[in-house]
Amino acid sequence: MKAIVAGHVAVTATEFVELALGTPVDLWLGVEGESEEERAARLDAARDILADNPGLPDGVSRVAAEAIEAFASELFNVVPLVRRPVARLQPSRKAVA
Repeated sequence: MKAIVAGHVAVTATEFVELALGTPVDLWLGVEGESEEERAARLDAARDILADNPGLPDGVSRVAAEAIEAFASELFNVVPLVRRPVARLQPSRKAVA
């Protein structure tokens, strides 16, 4: 099944989110090892995007809620972990000095 957003084919889940939001995910989440200068530039760009599109947080919340609703059965399809019996160590018969 192909996921098409705004005429573009999303191959991965990340691409789908980026196409739906219109911004790269890394802009909002950051990347591991980014410098303070890179972080400041990223946050500045994010502020500019939010200033130009004040409805974006509401739209993102709506998309997230719709995705949770659409995939709730898969999200909550959990399998209980089977606990294996743990061998208990027998206390030592030696006297503690």
